[in-house]
Amino acid sequence: MRYAILSDVHGNLEALETVLADAGRHRPDAFLCLGDTVGYGPNPNECASRIRELGGRTIAGNHDRAAVGALDISAFSPLARAAIEWTIEVVTDETRRWIMTLPDRLEDPDFLAVHGSPRDPIEEYILDLPTSLAIFSEHPFSLCLVGHSHVPGAFVLKADGTLSARALPDGKRMRLASSDRHIVNVGSVGQPRDGDPRASYLILETEPLTATLHRLSYPIATTQEKMAAHNLPAQLSQRLALGR
Repeated sequence: MRYAILSDVHGNLEALETVLADAGRHRPDAFLCLGDTVGYGPNPNECASRIRELGGRTIAGNHDRAAVGALDISAFSPLARAAIEWTIEVVTDETRRWIMTLPDRLEDPDFLAVHGSPRDPIEEYILDLPTSLAIFSEHPFSLCLVGHSHVPGAFVLKADGTLSARALPDGKRMRLASSDRHIVNVGSVGQPRDGDPRASYLILETEPLTATLHRLSYPIATTQEKMAAHNLPAQLSQRLALGR
């Protein structure tokens, strides 16, 4: 089975279309979206429609929940709050109904998929070794796929108890040994934050189990122009070019 796995599209239609065109070259058997289809970017409804059209599975992220009033936004940063308030105003009834159907997690024979973490699928970030170790200790998965941080990478727990953090270089296939346990972050389609502004997505193959990250340039200026036209915060637009 070959999956194309996306996360954190954040209303960035240019990035999403670029990723989908590239993912098609790999002929995935299925698509999987790990949440935050909307929020920040200027095309929430169009992105939601494109994700739905893929016919794959999608889970909810914190911005998705916030966009339909199902998550308190008081803890959002001022920039994120301004963007989600705009998103709340423009999401259509169709988009709203779709978001309300999204589950918090997906359990597949090959993996567990959540937006944040297994113990808090919507809001927890897995950013460091202590957090990943606690999650490995509390949950029995072999492979957990996550997004949320917008930073691709993997935490690997070996059978001897050795824990490490690994980068996922662009285009390099990573073998996920069956004797190890993995947390794999697929990065962000629409708003990367690892210093690389290129859109990110993952191809996961199950026989043998491998993960390959792909990074793609897209017309950032077009997205920025749309954000300016909608009076979205300039800092949110500017960060797209910086990958921050």
